[in-house]
Amino acid sequence: MFFYLSQFLSFLAMPLTIISLLIVIGALYVKKKWGKRILWTGIFLLWFFSNQFIANQAMLAWEPEFKAFTAVKNHEIGIVLTGVTNMSKTAYDRTFFNKGADRITHALQLYRMGKIKKILITGGQGLNPVNPQSEAELLQRFLLMTGVPAEDVMIEDQAKNTAQNALFTKEFFKKNGINTEQEFLLITSAFHMYRAKGCFDKVGLNTTTFPTDYYSHDTKYDFPSFVYPSPSSIENWHKLVKEWIGIVVYTAVGYM
Repeated sequence: MFFYLSQFLSFLAMPLTIISLLIVIGALYVKKKWGKRILWTGIFLLWFFSNQFIANQAMLAWEPEFKAFTAVKNHEIGIVLTGVTNMSKTAYDRTFFNKGADRITHALQLYRMGKIKKILITGGQGLNPVNPQSEAELLQRFLLMTGVPAEDVMIEDQAKNTAQNALFTKEFFKKNGINTEQEFLLITSAFHMYRAKGCFDKVGLNTTTFPTDYYSHDTKYDFPSFVYPSPSSIENWHKLVKEWIGIVVYTAVGYM
């Protein structure tokens, strides 16, 4: 129930949802003075949230810096959070990725470099699954196809949110006799790292972070960045707002 409620609240607070409501209400009451103000507010917000420079600066300020692979200490286990596969397309001989594949490809790189000896993938099916497989299974399949031995890939495939990722991972370790006092390497998207780290800290798992999957880029001072509206900029704001709401809600209910 909490999972569905949080998704609904996030939808209501999304910039595009608010913009759409303002423009529709403003257009319906455009003959009234307050209606015009609402309409122009919606138009201004549409420009603001679609501006590439502004969106990138906001994401740059939020995302932690990436870490050089050579600077990462060796760990026994790297924990990879899911949320990067196309769960609406079912296949049994491959894995379809959405943006965020860095989570698993960088984990693979860390494994090949000997920075982590084993990989634990945590994540189930999420909201309204079409694919009968879990995300953890799909990412496990990808690693096995790249030649990673089966004994080095563990999965926890029941978690539906970040809080459960942390809780179920700890339960998995205890069930399988893995020392929960050691330091783990936590691998997830940069924009999501603050909340993920908070959840793992809450359940008592000691982690050091390895952020991946960056939505920000180096600052560009060019005409398109300042002038051209971009759908991806609105998407970046959606990511940020959803994450901020998640942090507030998780903090309020004691998940982090």
